[in-house]
Amino acid sequence: MDKHILIVEDEESIARGLQLNLSANGHRTTIVYNGGDAVDKIATLTPDIVLLDVMLPGIDGFEVCRRVRATGNRIPILFLTALNKTDDRIRGLELGGDDYITKPFDVRELILRINAILRRQIWYSEPPQTGDVYEFGHNQIDFSAYKAETEQGEITLTQKEVMLLKLLIDNKDSVVTRDQVIESIWGYEYDRTNRTIDNLILRLRKYFETDPKKPKYILTQYGAGYKFVLA
Repeated sequence: MDKHILIVEDEESIARGLQLNLSANGHRTTIVYNGGDAVDKIATLTPDIVLLDVMLPGIDGFEVCRRVRATGNRIPILFLTALNKTDDRIRGLELGGDDYITKPFDVRELILRINAILRRQIWYSEPPQTGDVYEFGHNQIDFSAYKAETEQGEITLTQKEVMLLKLLIDNKDSVVTRDQVIESIWGYEYDRTNRTIDNLILRLRKYFETDPKKPKYILTQYGAGYKFVLA
């Protein structure tokens, strides 16, 4: 799997270590050491995936991710950081990051996560079984543009929101278990105590339900998972 990986890391020893290990696994790499250069390189080099440190000089990793996603660029982003609070992980994912690994980490785990992200690229780049545009209630979702028209107006969806919607809609009227969500969207062993999935469901209800506290479309099947139904 020969892929071009952009390493954004201000500690040269870490960056060079990553480059050595990734090269040994057959990947091409480019290194940048600050957020400003990262934004430029993502736009000009179009790498296959970005390993993005959060604590960077100048523009931090979260802001890099926000700027990249604001342009409509859906390049996979894997955060590398010493920040390990749940709020930091959730913030990174809500900004459009694909994954989040805390330092120090095992390079073997990093490689597994990179490969999982690249495999998922194929899955979520395919349109849902219902097509690129899907309508229900007063909502219209454009999966290819990561946009939706709702009663609140137009909204921009994150990558994870699109992936979860696609999974639920493709399995309309059937229960999708948390394990299925984890495997489809993260593709590796996931911390079952993490509330990221619950937060994603809550955000989707906020967007698409008239009354998020009494959902009609995106239902929780307690002890089982989630189900998308047409009311």
